Amino acid sequence: MPVQGAFIFPHPPILLPEVGRGEERKIAATAAACAQAAGRIAALKPDTVVITSPHSAVYADYFHISPGASASGHLGRFGAPSVRAEITYDTEMVEAVSRLAGERGIPAGTLGEKDSSLDHATLIPLYFLQKEYSGCRYVRIGLSGLDPLAHYKLGECIAAAADRLGRNCVMLASGDLSHKLKEEGPYGFDADGPLFDEEITQAMKSGDFLRFLSFDEDFCDAAAECGRRSFIIMAGALDGKAVEPEFLSYEGPFGVGYAVCCYRVAGDDENRRFGELFERGRREKLAAVKEKESAYVRLARLTLETYVKTRRIIRLPAGLPAEMLTRRAGVFVSLKKHGRLRGCIGTIEPTKPCIADEIVENAVSAGTRDPRFDAVEEDELPELVYSVDVLSPPEPVGSVDELDPKRYGVIVSCGRRRGLLLPNLEGVDTVERQVSIAMQKGGIDPKEPYTLQRFEVVRHT
Repeated sequence: MPVQGAFIFPHPPILLPEVGRGEERKIAATAAACAQAAGRIAALKPDTVVITSPHSAVYADYFHISPGASASGHLGRFGAPSVRAEITYDTEMVEAVSRLAGERGIPAGTLGEKDSSLDHATLIPLYFLQKEYSGCRYVRIGLSGLDPLAHYKLGECIAAAADRLGRNCVMLASGDLSHKLKEEGPYGFDADGPLFDEEITQAMKSGDFLRFLSFDEDFCDAAAECGRRSFIIMAGALDGKAVEPEFLSYEGPFGVGYAVCCYRVAGDDENRRFGELFERGRREKLAAVKEKESAYVRLARLTLETYVKTRRIIRLPAGLPAEMLTRRAGVFVSLKKHGRLRGCIGTIEPTKPCIADEIVENAVSAGTRDPRFDAVEEDELPELVYSVDVLSPPEPVGSVDELDPKRYGVIVSCGRRRGLLLPNLEGVDTVERQVSIAMQKGGIDPKEPYTLQRFEVVRHT
């Protein structure tokens, strides 16, 4: 039996009177919408409710599915220990989802649980649901650091498991929106916060799940959202299904966006295979990027692909521009995968006879020696997007007034410690933020004496 319906719930503890103590009145429309959505779930009489939670166990490369027969939890950490819930897990469904995910190459399962208690992103939807309905078992799934398409495919596994077991199943996607709607909010204000909420609620209202997948990752980070990947798993469980959206509410008076939306399944629709559409679009975009790559980037790509496949350093190919063979400069090679940084290594000043040799050295390092990441695997190579920054010689500056984060990179030095940040980076819009990040990278305390240098770059893509 396919998934019968899907529901987006927010999870602010302040939504509940036991926590809000009067403040919950400011988001009364959200509470009313949650109660209404809970009634919609009860009307479907599901055997199993699958809850996806941003605050359950989260791993970078693995989806955690809660194990065991049951679990309980309470909101004691929010001053309301009397708000508690207990649920029974659908162990057959847990096993079926885990097995299907394994068969499809998606890392998911019940390993790695450190705390079995229910998190608040699960408890708050349950607060409303269990007042309306008690005739179901549950599956609780955490999010991961894997790319959006992996979340969508996990949703497909959930739907397939429900169908295989004959479960009347409902998806409950717990997630808040931007946390940067107001200066007085928990994370301050960012202009991308309200913009993100506007765009994602429009996608909710129209049932445009392809939009959930397609948001720029830097945009999502700037907005400090928490629910999108939860919504994407939900969308995957509705792959190929026609849905009727019912958008119930949106509020954000505390600086965090809260939305409630319901989806009734209305039959099949082959035009709504959003995972396939997204994957095809991503392949086409990567092909277009590769077709327009500069000679600098082509050399970086050839270098890393050859090294990962053969563990051999290439000889410089014929036909490189003269500047790459005759000029010396510091070079940074950056790798991105699915919009997120996958490696970045460079040299502030030249260490090789020419720019081309510098690119070769740093391309290998960016892919295999960046301590923040595991080495690039061969199956990742087609998904990488490269950029090569050629640096001008650093020059000293007397004060931050001579810096510009869009035009200049910065080097902060204190003794032998140095922190560098390239210019024109997403989310680095002020000199203060640029210098602060460079200090962190160099392990330099702002109270220590330090010197500043600036440099310009030519970015090749």
